[in-house]
Amino acid sequence: MEERRPLHAAARTTSAPGTTTLDADAARVLRNTYTLLAMTVAFSAVTASISMAINMPFMGLWMLLPYFGFLYAVHKTQNSVWGIVWTFALTGFMGLTIGPILNAYLAMGGMEPVLMALGGTAVIFFGLSAYTLVSKRDFSFMSGFLFVGILVAFIAAIANYFLQISGLAMTVSVMFLFLASGVIMWQTSAIVHGGERNYVIATITLYVMLYNIFLSLLHLIGIGDD
Repeated sequence: MEERRPLHAAARTTSAPGTTTLDADAARVLRNTYTLLAMTVAFSAVTASISMAINMPFMGLWMLLPYFGFLYAVHKTQNSVWGIVWTFALTGFMGLTIGPILNAYLAMGGMEPVLMALGGTAVIFFGLSAYTLVSKRDFSFMSGFLFVGILVAFIAAIANYFLQISGLAMTVSVMFLFLASGVIMWQTSAIVHGGERNYVIATITLYVMLYNIFLSLLHLIGIGDD
């Protein structure tokens, strides 16, 4: 499995000044990342269906314990086949946690909000990925902003779990929507420019962003339907 390399140490192939050609390593990482991402999204859809069928209860903040445990395992084993195993364990678990949320929205507004959120997530992901791949812009400058922004949004989300302020909940959803979109461009750019050579880590990053975008859109659409 490929090792992760710093952005500034990456080798690039240029065909003209200001133009970056996707090299063989980047193309391989992209191919492996998108293949594994598609498989994990499909697997989490299965586990979400199972949790919906059995009416699995909402886990709340308790989901963070196994989430961070699985995430730690993925990072520790990212350069072995166990990294893929733990990737499926993590994404399958996240599928289970989204089942109760989907059941709640289906009970309130039917299939329309869920389908709109799914469609919006697909448009955002494919649109931003295509833009990054075609433009080949380097988005590494966004690293600090995205890290701080996600940390602030995460803390705000935890705080609002106890405060239950509707305005803050909407703000957090908007923050996660834009920050996750930024991370998609940043991660794709890192692959293109040689800063990411481990497709397991790239897959997990993109999957978690898709998860956040979907939930954010679902929440915002649900508010609009109230």
